[in-house]
Amino acid sequence: MGAFVSQGSLGSLSRVSLRDIWQTEDRHFTPWLAQEENIAILGEALGLELEVEAQERSVGPFRADILCKDLDNNWILIENQLERTDHTHLGQLMTYASGLKAVTIVWIAERFTEEHRAALDWLNQITDDSFRFFGLEIELWRIGDSAAAPKFNIVAQPNQWSKTVGQASRRIQSEAVTETKQLQLAFWEKLHTRLESHQVLRTQKPRPQHWASLPIGRSGIMLMASIDSRKELVGVELYLADDDATAFFHLLKADQRAIEQELGFSPEWLLLPERRACRIIQQRSGAPLED
Repeated sequence: MGAFVSQGSLGSLSRVSLRDIWQTEDRHFTPWLAQEENIAILGEALGLELEVEAQERSVGPFRADILCKDLDNNWILIENQLERTDHTHLGQLMTYASGLKAVTIVWIAERFTEEHRAALDWLNQITDDSFRFFGLEIELWRIGDSAAAPKFNIVAQPNQWSKTVGQASRRIQSEAVTETKQLQLAFWEKLHTRLESHQVLRTQKPRPQHWASLPIGRSGIMLMASIDSRKELVGVELYLADDDATAFFHLLKADQRAIEQELGFSPEWLLLPERRACRIIQQRSGAPLED
């Protein structure tokens, strides 16, 4: 028999205000959600494997908060609200859907009104399988003085989605992973093993995809490793993707000579104003994954 736990040893569960953790949607919540470990939490709630492609990407006259792809290379657009849902965001979702041939749209908010929940249900009813609309409420909870933990609750989803996810999961388990995916997974597993004893760098759980993130403890800034099996490229970069990306980029650029001397090589310094992001990247060609 297991040991008896007295009631006095149980912690107290308390709700945390979203604004206590994230002051703004674009500068705080969106960069947090775009991190691999956090987008994985969202993906688990949805039953999808999500890979972040970009933040603040233009879609028609609007900008999607986060743009992802799933394992089948389908687009997933994520729109965030740290408050109750409103008509403005619903209009943006409609604009996204009208401008793309196939898309999954994920609307995250602190609370969904009944009319907006009904609107997503209606959209799922009148559109075909090329379009999927999800509504999720996000909560933050902590036990005692612990760090706050996020919880996503689905309030709207496509018809028969739970059944579809179960079928897809069984299909994926039964199907053979492609050779490229196998090579990608093997590559990241070896990198993960190589860095286990590193004092600073840690990789996330290895996945069969073309990139891996190595957190550095700064929101909106991450170290990224990438592999391109078609072009036989291996790369590593510092990716800056928040409102202060340009300012941080220029601060680093001012010390470019010293940085490159310490690195022992000269990476590409890419200022990307159209994407509100910057990259400092070094790639090696002639690097087939089979080797």
